[in-house]
Amino acid sequence: MSLLFSKTTLGSLTLQNRLVMSPMTRNRATGNIPNELMAQYYAQRGTAGLIITEGTSPSSNGLGYPRIPGIFSAAQVAGWKRVTDAVHAQGAKMFIQFMHCGRVGHALNLPAGARILAPSAVAAVGEMYTDAEGMKPNATPQAMTEADIKATIEEFAQSAKNAVAAGFDGVELHGANGYLLEQFIRPNSNQRTDRYGGSIENRARFVLEVADAVIRAIGKDKLGIRLSPFGVFNDMPLYDAMEADYTYLAQQLNARGLVYIHLVDHSSMGAPPVPASMKATFRNVFKGKLILSGGYDAARAESDLAAGKCDLIAVGKPFLANPDLVARWKTGAAVNAPDMSTFYTPGAKGYTDYPVLG
Repeated sequence: MSLLFSKTTLGSLTLQNRLVMSPMTRNRATGNIPNELMAQYYAQRGTAGLIITEGTSPSSNGLGYPRIPGIFSAAQVAGWKRVTDAVHAQGAKMFIQFMHCGRVGHALNLPAGARILAPSAVAAVGEMYTDAEGMKPNATPQAMTEADIKATIEEFAQSAKNAVAAGFDGVELHGANGYLLEQFIRPNSNQRTDRYGGSIENRARFVLEVADAVIRAIGKDKLGIRLSPFGVFNDMPLYDAMEADYTYLAQQLNARGLVYIHLVDHSSMGAPPVPASMKATFRNVFKGKLILSGGYDAARAESDLAAGKCDLIAVGKPFLANPDLVARWKTGAAVNAPDMSTFYTPGAKGYTDYPVLG
């Protein structure tokens, strides 16, 4: 009996299998509003147990990339409602990923009046694509005041209510890959000297206050978080206390009773591997569900589930290129290769036109 394709639970939800579609930015939300093309894309992949959306901003300030969706306006909520209805009709459950880009962004990608905010006024090394002027260096952010921090936490809480109104089964906080939540956690991007900087207790405070606010808004059984310990994406260098810091986070998140932690290991894409000891710490300390992701095929997914290393397996690019991935992995059919040239381009090409099994 395959564990991967067996039913399981996530909080009060029943999932049709243990395969999760990873959050993947696809840049199809023209005007930052989810559209019919996106509803089609997600519905095509509705045989997954759980779909986690692409990074979606809870604030106009968080829209660092071009054409990424938000969840802070009535039009965005209405757009997402069409998506969740289409996905639920296929049997999958759906969480929305809240991605506030923080310092990873450019003013040309933001609506009028929005600001590039971060824990400290330290620019991320690297460039950002803009539709208006092509590649630009990442902007130097404004250091958030305590009032900014309070307002941003409130935006997360309100967006969580919006997500439930849009029909989502829950929310995943994007605390990974160098975005705002991780910018607070990591000492290179957080050089504050107030109660949000310095010790790990202080650097983790913002993330935990966001989690607390979302729990107050929609309940702990509807909240997960994605973390990337040992990830280096978006100028997040390794540092000595990493394992101790993330162990503290695991303890604090466990105390809050989140429904899942989603650990990213991008070593298959050339990033430093997440040590087995770190994954084991999360497995031992955190009593909710653990999702592992990073370069999985069906055999390794089955093996890690059978070994009890995690409860669910998330995959990205295989789902991107194979709407019917569940059927293909189940039957051992060949899989489509992803076309990287269309990952982030507008339109249906390389998005909703991948072939399915006859």
